[in-house]
Amino acid sequence: MPNGLPIPVIIDCDTGVDDALALLFAVRHPGIDLRAVTCVAGNTDVDGVVHNTLTVLEQAGAPGIPVARGAERPLIEAPRSARHVHGHDGMGDLGLPAPRRLPADLDAVALLRREILASPRPVTLVPTAPLTNIALLLRTHPEVTRNIERIVFMGGAVGAGNATPVAEFNVWHDPEAAAILLTAGVPITMYGLDVFRRVVVPAAEVRGLRASTEPGARLAGDLLAHRPATPGSAPDDPTEDAGGLGDAGALCAVVDPEGLTTHRLPVEVSLGPGPARGQTVVDRRPRTGESELHEGTREQCLVDVGLDVDVQRYVRLYLETVATVAHSRPTAADGGSGAQR
Repeated sequence: MPNGLPIPVIIDCDTGVDDALALLFAVRHPGIDLRAVTCVAGNTDVDGVVHNTLTVLEQAGAPGIPVARGAERPLIEAPRSARHVHGHDGMGDLGLPAPRRLPADLDAVALLRREILASPRPVTLVPTAPLTNIALLLRTHPEVTRNIERIVFMGGAVGAGNATPVAEFNVWHDPEAAAILLTAGVPITMYGLDVFRRVVVPAAEVRGLRASTEPGARLAGDLLAHRPATPGSAPDDPTEDAGGLGDAGALCAVVDPEGLTTHRLPVEVSLGPGPARGQTVVDRRPRTGESELHEGTREQCLVDVGLDVDVQRYVRLYLETVATVAHSRPTAADGGSGAQR
């Protein structure tokens, strides 16, 4: 937090179990001023994402944050949900109450532009979803980059993928949008599967959250329990109830970047048809290869790629944050996002 001030943050998400975990963290950490949340199709359809996002914010005690509906499909591909992971409703089918309010009366791109340009300090943009909304924003309103401090996105992989052997879901869902993101011209951190999979909350801590009488903490426990760290574990396995933080780790990296080890590396997205489509090709070679020697060097984007993470540090940070009742949020009068506008 520069000068002790909270970091202005906007989340673009496809809520989603682990997006919900990220939202719970963002509204409760005193180092984050969550100015808005925008929604895109991904884990479930975009209307379901809006519904889930509004519900999570109400459960977390932060119902006034502006929420907007965004793209209902990728730039080129048909939408492909992940309900087999996140449940039919995208939120683990927990039977949560319907939200009591509606989203903002403007679309996601318009809300992103408004909140980025209106922020008194440069914004950190945290996409935890397919990058369609962000690509549309950058192509429609490139002037926003002058007030973006950094983009920390959950997506991509240096090693194995999850949507395909080499492609991570968010990038695979809309590869063209991810390629546009990499041309944003602002600092970018890639919080990919290589670190995403490692940050796991132990079973005892998950059970403690589920036993809480505070709605937000209890919801965090229920969400973590829905995503076991080791899918297919036996019923008597003591790690069965452990749960991965997933997208929430990207928010931990915003407030505690020293917990994430990054290397600045060239990254590009594979856009051609075939088994490599959607792969984030990360160049970790120590020297130029034969391809560049014979064909010339391609222009590549330099990205701070997450390669290692202090697991215990981020687990502790998350638990200490979500177990705390939401801090008193700043109002528009004192520079914060305030209530729905």
